Amino acid sequence: MTDQPDVLVERTDTIVRLTLNRPERLNALTADMMNEAATAVEKFGDDPTVRVFVVTGNGRAFSSGADLSNSASNGPQVATLDAANRLIRALRAAPQPVLAAINGPAVGVGCSLALAADITVARESAYLLLAFANVGLMPDGGATAMVPTLIGYARAARMAVLAERIPAPLAADWGLIGQVVPDTDYDAEIARLTTKLANGPTAAYTRTKRAFNAMALAQLDQALDLEREGQSALFETADVAEGIAAFKAKRTPGFIGR
Repeated sequence: MTDQPDVLVERTDTIVRLTLNRPERLNALTADMMNEAATAVEKFGDDPTVRVFVVTGNGRAFSSGADLSNSASNGPQVATLDAANRLIRALRAAPQPVLAAINGPAVGVGCSLALAADITVARESAYLLLAFANVGLMPDGGATAMVPTLIGYARAARMAVLAERIPAPLAADWGLIGQVVPDTDYDAEIARLTTKLANGPTAAYTRTKRAFNAMALAQLDQALDLEREGQSALFETADVAEGIAAFKAKRTPGFIGR
């Protein structure tokens, strides 16, 4: 047991580090966690003395995705979805660069969260996975906009529909993430990049990010709204009920297509 919060928010000089801190649950994300992280990003994003955000996970995972343990009714599911959308929007709106330090598996909305960063660096042993279809859902957290933009429609569709693990080296080769680092060099590389970003031309980073948002990610807000609409409808289906039940029971789901 620990008295530590589920999201650690640590500021050191010009650096703000957000650490997902439920290692015993592989940093499964709740609405409260994502709202807490979003509040921190919104607060420090308005602080001109902050020059970089780092987002990572504690333990052996970046995040295993949304916490499905409280998903018996539609209300908690929609609240989690709304919190995820708030966090993704906050990360993209923050004027500072965001570095995702992908220390382990980034799954479901955890994958979406990692990809919302400006700079993405993963351990060689990590993997990314849009696992939504495994429980009868569609990708959310902006993944329907970000993933095709990064790797093209064909690969994005394969990730979304087949829910296959993408090892970090392959993710880097595809362009899904920016860099993969041997596990032994990972901590040093994250420290190096964090320092470089914190000492870099912050105003130029801000203008660059704003232009990327306007051009490469122009459809992100629309995608988040469409994902919310689609996911809310899917939450009511028999397939999602079966998918979540199968996930909890650690068995293969028997989908019926509705």
